[in-house]
This record gives sequence, C-alpha cells and structure tokens, in this order.
Amino acid sequence: MSDTASVPATTEPEGKTKDSIYVKVYAPYRVYFEGEANSISAASQTGNFDILPRHHNFITLLVACDIIVRTSTHEETIRIQGGIMHVKANRVIVFLDV
Repeated sequence: MSDTASVPATTEPEGKTKDSIYVKVYAPYRVYFEGEANSISAASQTGNFDILPRHHNFITLLVACDIIVRTSTHEETIRIQGGIMHVKANRVIVFLDV
C-alpha cells in the first residue's frame, strides 16, 4: 500500500479550465468585470501587454488605457485612467481609482 495520496490530474481551481483565468476589475464603489476570461489586455508605462492563463506572477501600475477582457463569448472594453494590476496563481486583480 502506498503512503502517497492521489493527486488530481489538474491543479486548477475548481470550475476553471486550463484555457481561462479569473479576472476581477473593480474600484471602491463599482465592479466592472468579474469572472472567467481567456485573456486581458492593458498598458503600463513600458507599453501594451496581454495576460493569458497561467501567466507568471507580477504586479504593475497601469496608465490611462482601455482594458480589454476577452471571454469565450464576448469582449469587454473598460476605459481607465490608471490602476494597479496583480497577477498571481491564475488570477488577475485590477484595482482602479487609486
């Protein structure tokens, strides 16, 4: 008999697939987007960038830009004046109006 427990085939959080990433874009009094997405695009002082599922962890300051959240069914554009983006463990959190 083995002492090791059975390890699930995937380590993705429940309800997520390997082709999606959890995204929350919000400000103190409003949630602009919350849910699963295929990608998110934004801009920092160094230029435009995209976040895809399983992206490396990082944090950045966003400049005035359009955040584009792409899901399997639609694309949502959120115009911002600036914010903070934190990417960790297949989750993207964007806090605006700071």
